[in-house]
Amino acid sequence: MGSETETVTVEGIPFPAEITVGNPLSLLATGITDIEIHFLQIKYTAIGIYLHNTDGVLVKDHLQRWKGKSSADELLGDEAFFQALVSAPVEKLFRVVVIKEIKGSQYGVQLESSVRDRLVAADKYDDDEEETLEKVSEFFQAKYFKPGSVVTFHFPATPGAAAEISFATEGKDDAKMRVDNHNVAAMIQKWYLGGDSAVSPTTVRSLADRFTALLSSSA
Repeated sequence: MGSETETVTVEGIPFPAEITVGNPLSLLATGITDIEIHFLQIKYTAIGIYLHNTDGVLVKDHLQRWKGKSSADELLGDEAFFQALVSAPVEKLFRVVVIKEIKGSQYGVQLESSVRDRLVAADKYDDDEEETLEKVSEFFQAKYFKPGSVVTFHFPATPGAAAEISFATEGKDDAKMRVDNHNVAAMIQKWYLGGDSAVSPTTVRSLADRFTALLSSSA
C-alpha cells in the first residue's frame, strides 16, 4: 500500500521507514505480539505503527501538554497520552506482518473480543457496533495467516471517515473491507495504541521511547 522508502528490520521483517498513502506516514514505533509457553517465547506478528507527523504536526497540534516529560516511563503510565494519540485527527496506518502461521479466525476472534470489551467498558457497544465487529471477524474467518502475510489498518485523518482493513498473502489478491463505525475503528486503534491495555507491550514501549524524544525536541 503506497510508495515506500528505506527499511527498518523487526525480527528479520523489513518495514519501510516511510509509507505514502494520502500523506507521507513515518514509522514511529515497532514491536511484536508473542506468548510464552513452557518458558519458550513464541512470536506471532511484527508490528509497524505509521503516523502523519510532517513538520512535527502531530506533536505540535495534539500532544503539546506532554512536552517536557523526562522519561518514557512517565508516558507509559499516562493513559491520557495514549487516548490523545488515538483521538488525534491525523492519518495513521498499522502494518502487521505474520511471523508464525495462525488461522485468520484466531486473530479475528481475539480482535473482536478485545475491541468488544473496550466498547462495553466505555458504554459504546450497541447494535451497530455489534454488527460491525461481526463483519470484521467474518473478514478474517476464512483467511490463513502464512508467514509474511500482511494485515494493514488504515485510519484517515478526516473525523468520521471510514477506516480500512486489508489482508495480503502470497499468491492471492489483496482482500479489503471498510469499517464505517467510528467507535469500532477507534477501539481497534486502542488495541494497538492503548497503553497498559494494548495487545503489544513492546510496541507501546517503542511509542513511548519515540515520543519522549519527539516531545523533548519540539519547539
